[in-house]
Amino acid sequence: MLELGQGQTAATDLIKDGTEATFMADVIEGSREVPVIVDFWATWCGPCKTLGPMLEAAVTAAKGKVRMVKIDVDREQRLAGALAQQGLPLQSIPTVVAFFDGRPVDMFQGAIPQSQIRDFIDRLTALTGDGGLAEAVEAAEQMLAEGAALEAAQVFAGILGEDPEHAGAMGGLARAHVAMGELDKAEGILNTAPAKIATAPELEAVRAQIALARQAAKAGPLADLQAAVEADPGNHQARFDYALALHASGQVQEAVDELLDLFRRDREWNNAAAKTQLFTIFDALKPQDPIALAGRRRLSSMIFA
Repeated sequence: MLELGQGQTAATDLIKDGTEATFMADVIEGSREVPVIVDFWATWCGPCKTLGPMLEAAVTAAKGKVRMVKIDVDREQRLAGALAQQGLPLQSIPTVVAFFDGRPVDMFQGAIPQSQIRDFIDRLTALTGDGGLAEAVEAAEQMLAEGAALEAAQVFAGILGEDPEHAGAMGGLARAHVAMGELDKAEGILNTAPAKIATAPELEAVRAQIALARQAAKAGPLADLQAAVEADPGNHQARFDYALALHASGQVQEAVDELLDLFRRDREWNNAAAKTQLFTIFDALKPQDPIALAGRRRLSSMIFA
């Protein structure tokens, strides 16, 4: 389970030079915590000089999800010999062996491209799950649902400290700031998202929520707008503004109904503003929200009628 406030593993702990004396502690016992990659190399080995830095960069990028131990087979001949007798194919180098839970689980020989190194590490990190991040996200979501937005933001920030590309945590952190009325800060968080998750559904949903929150601040008096629609049902602007005011007051279903009615009356009005607003509302809701599911079906039936 994620321990909030706990710093990431220091770089000096992620990559070590191994010896016969430290092999049991650093590799066998260490691999009971996270996978440990053992790089068997030698100073005279040309491919080793290419592979080693690439491995170190990938391990560092994994931010503690894996560790690395480097074994110079010339200096540690007795260790290399003992491991070879146990079945490790150390006749040629570089040989890279991954240990998890005290035993070898994967390996490769020779220099390989950086993309294959990333795939190798991804396979290893999959063995350990997410380190409790899913449970931490669930706890933060519960806090947010109960109105403890500040506490939820702190938990989401802690998760991002462990995994900066966790879309759920980044979206949650931004939503927490939306809940606190800090729209600019929420938007700023989304703007710092790594490219890998910049368009993730969790972030797109918050962008829609921010847009709706900004609209809510400008919404007119609900009763006045309702009266305007009742007085002139053909007043499209009044109906659109009434839908915005309904949504701002928390009446999401009613807002969707008014926008669908407006779309039915004139789908091209104001550059299809009703359809655009409906999509914004649907995007802001959870994918399986009944309002979003039913609303999308009703809108689709009108579009393709």
